[in-house]
Amino acid sequence: MVSDFRTKKYLHVFNTFIDVNKNGTIDKNDFLVTMRNVAKKRGYNPGDIIYKFMEDMLDLVWDGLIKAADADSDGTINKDEWIKLWDEYSKKAEKADEWYQLYAKCIFQLIDAGSDGSIDDQEFADFFENFGISKDKSLESFKKAAGGKNKVNWEEYFTLFKEYFTSDDVNAPGSCVFGQIN
Repeated sequence: MVSDFRTKKYLHVFNTFIDVNKNGTIDKNDFLVTMRNVAKKRGYNPGDIIYKFMEDMLDLVWDGLIKAADADSDGTINKDEWIKLWDEYSKKAEKADEWYQLYAKCIFQLIDAGSDGSIDDQEFADFFENFGISKDKSLESFKKAAGGKNKVNWEEYFTLFKEYFTSDDVNAPGSCVFGQIN
């Protein structure tokens, strides 16, 4: 059984970052709209190599996600399917399918605006402002997630990502990797 805290975290990601049209399900268009909004803020345009790369990566993530989560085969993922997906992931995080790591890598690269292989507090806050999370709350979340460090690299981020989806500890650093949960 999924704990209330993990359910809250899973739904925070679902509602805040992915279900763009707020219809209670995720479809491929939700992913694309999110990607396009971030790309636009970064100054990437359709036809740019980085834009195409982002689209291709999200296609691969979507393919893995829909295959793993769409229990009723309707081409969308509802909240129950989303929760079940991440609960299953929590039981096998170290042996999870490749798309999970690709999903984490996509998020990391979207946040890493400087493309230097690390995320600093400003990049983190700027990214989460795209989704209505205040800069102050984002900076506070980053400080906790990063253990007071100025930056986190990919390996550190991936550890925090796994911890977000697997831990029931409200004080775990990874519990802040998607900002504060209301």
